[in-house]
Amino acid sequence: MMRFFKFFISFFLLLMLSVSGNAQVLPAIEKAFANYSDNTFKEKIYVQSDNDFYLTGEILWFKVYCVNAQNNKPAAVSKLAYLEILDEKNNPVLQTKIALKEGIGSGSIFIPVNLSNGNYKIRSYTNWMKNFGAETFFEKKITIVNTLNIPQTVKAEEKKYDFQFFPEGGDLVEGIQSKVGFKILGLDGKGLDVSGVIVSSKGDTAARFQSLKFGIGTFNLTPAPNTTYKAVAKSGSKDIIFQELPVARKNGFVLKVVESNNNLTASVSANLGEGRIYVITHDGSKILYSETGTLSAGKANFSFNISRLKEGTNYITVFNGEGKAVAERLYFKKPEKRLNIVTTTDLNSYTSRQAVNVDVSTGINEKLNETASASVSVYRIDSLDVKNEINIENYFMLFSNLKGNVESPGFYFQSNDTNAKEALDNLMITQGWRRFDWDKILSNTKPNFKYLPEYNGHLISGKINDKNGKPVKNVFTYMGVPGKRIQFYGASSDSTGHFLFNTRDFYGQNEIVLQPNYELDSTLQVSLNNPFFESYLPFKYGTLNVGANQLRDLNTRSLNMQVQNIYAGNKLRQFYTPDIDSSSFYLKPYKTYNLNDYTRFRTMEEVLREYVAQVFVYKKQKRFHFHILGEEAMLDQEIDPLVLLDGVPYFNLDRVINIDPLKIEKLEVFRERYYFGPLSIEGILSFKTPKGDLGGTEIDPHAVVLDYEGMQLQREFYAPKYDSAQLKASRTPDFRNTLYWSPEINFDKNGKGKINFYTSDQTGLYIGVIQGISNLGLPGSGTFSFEVKK
Repeated sequence: MMRFFKFFISFFLLLMLSVSGNAQVLPAIEKAFANYSDNTFKEKIYVQSDNDFYLTGEILWFKVYCVNAQNNKPAAVSKLAYLEILDEKNNPVLQTKIALKEGIGSGSIFIPVNLSNGNYKIRSYTNWMKNFGAETFFEKKITIVNTLNIPQTVKAEEKKYDFQFFPEGGDLVEGIQSKVGFKILGLDGKGLDVSGVIVSSKGDTAARFQSLKFGIGTFNLTPAPNTTYKAVAKSGSKDIIFQELPVARKNGFVLKVVESNNNLTASVSANLGEGRIYVITHDGSKILYSETGTLSAGKANFSFNISRLKEGTNYITVFNGEGKAVAERLYFKKPEKRLNIVTTTDLNSYTSRQAVNVDVSTGINEKLNETASASVSVYRIDSLDVKNEINIENYFMLFSNLKGNVESPGFYFQSNDTNAKEALDNLMITQGWRRFDWDKILSNTKPNFKYLPEYNGHLISGKINDKNGKPVKNVFTYMGVPGKRIQFYGASSDSTGHFLFNTRDFYGQNEIVLQPNYELDSTLQVSLNNPFFESYLPFKYGTLNVGANQLRDLNTRSLNMQVQNIYAGNKLRQFYTPDIDSSSFYLKPYKTYNLNDYTRFRTMEEVLREYVAQVFVYKKQKRFHFHILGEEAMLDQEIDPLVLLDGVPYFNLDRVINIDPLKIEKLEVFRERYYFGPLSIEGILSFKTPKGDLGGTEIDPHAVVLDYEGMQLQREFYAPKYDSAQLKASRTPDFRNTLYWSPEINFDKNGKGKINFYTSDQTGLYIGVIQGISNLGLPGSGTFSFEVKK
């Protein structure tokens, strides 16, 4: 009896421990996710371009929107975005850096005349986004044609296909029915209308399938044990397409999600016996639904109202009894709230060189302190027009969370019938993907980020090695940017030899001088890192074909572009001067010497000895040295002050003494100890030439001199005004294809704004595209159109 009692007590304690352990799994998952969400800030970027089809020799105009990935509100963290144009081999052909202010930036790119014909990719990202991989970057297709080598329609001799299968939830499992999504693309990257059968390795027909939209569809399959499957499909052509399906797992979980009567049911099936399972639904930042269930006869159902979900993309994840993620899929809830952009033109048609007035309303709520930022492009429609339906609204709400290119994205937002809803769910199954690394999240590991956010300005990084190529730590490295405005930076190398310059207001094309103090070690080797990300996603935009019916429009547009570059070339090359602080990093010097106010001595030694009272010049071991007299005493006499010429440091003071003083316009003296980042400086002598070009003075021969482009200068969009009879009658041709581009529409407190521009000499149909986002994270877009007649 006593033995039975002890056994019962032991069994009861084990049961209680098991129940207690299971009871802790869901809270542990929730806590780990909350910790991940609280400590992982993410950004998303969208780029609006003025068009999606360009000729070489034209200008591409764009606006960058950088938002908090959790709520789509403009993000003020990163102050710089990178933008690249990549060719079909993912080679960067154009690269630029864009200044961001409160998450908004804009710029332009001149498309060189030597680019080849093809479909290209615009991609954009921040330095912080590099931590999460190229799959989080913004990408979209643009087409570029070089009219010196007009492409012709290409007929592929051999048809190629990309045929993929995606079991709902992630895996096929033997003996359990799964919904399987499929997607088939042709050589041009577009979906094919296909039908076919699924055949087992035993020769049986296991399922039949038919694509619904854009080569995407689903079918049900119950994999038999020890059996493989392949698809046999046929498109409109006579080609028969074969493709193997993923091999089914022996054991595992299958997730099926069904929507009915505003409820969402997640059905979980498994062949692993009884046990606890857990389901969590989240929007990427917040858990919206969580529940514990028990597999009964290998099945468990979870149901909740769709009202609990966030508008946009939601993630449904299944965890086993040990808290490991075993199945996942996405569900999209169509947004009801948006930035409602409404436009009205004053006329339906216009003549050439006539004023166009457009009223714009966004419907923003003044009581909520809501504001909006929006950009507008107005261009002529012809047969070359590329109908890229991705806009800021559907990108931020949906496509930024999907993998790969989406064909005809507007269809999923514009249609509400049964087929459209089914097609949207098929899209979530085939292109929804696992962005969350649950193993890492559940380990509660503190994130280790390699790339820092560029919170103050552009971060320029590099590495310093010894003569044997080994990294050297704790070495000060300096960067000077010759110019009228003093730009000087210093950094100390870490244990891996890497250093980092945190620049500020670093704009335009510059020549930078990079060097450690070679007076201490002349064998050190300095190099800079590429600021652009060098990892790429596969390029799947297909080949470029230009049909015979497009050649006339292509020739017309080419002629118009050439005329514009000839007659308005100078106006297309006008840039705004950025509004930046031009003061030196040491702010106000103690004393400024304008050398023209004094006797012009022939040597720099005489200048310093005769009237620069704060500097003592002396020789030690046949080398010149300087000391600075501070307010109360001499600064550290064992350390020379920092000596700059137009922002470039000179450590060999013999070179400073040899500078021709007749080439120096000004000397600024800072007589106190100065702390600048990791540097402790014993006073500063800053020499300035009239042009900021070093005055022909030789720099250290070991220094690395590089051309380096900072953030892009803003180009002024050329839009002539014909507000007088004389201007309207001018014989200067105006063949603009893009009539108007503005990265910012001015709205009043009620969200109303106006757009004003003039038509050109080109007749035809024109479209205006407006895209924007509110400070509350609501994106929106709108269009208007009109005709220009003679």
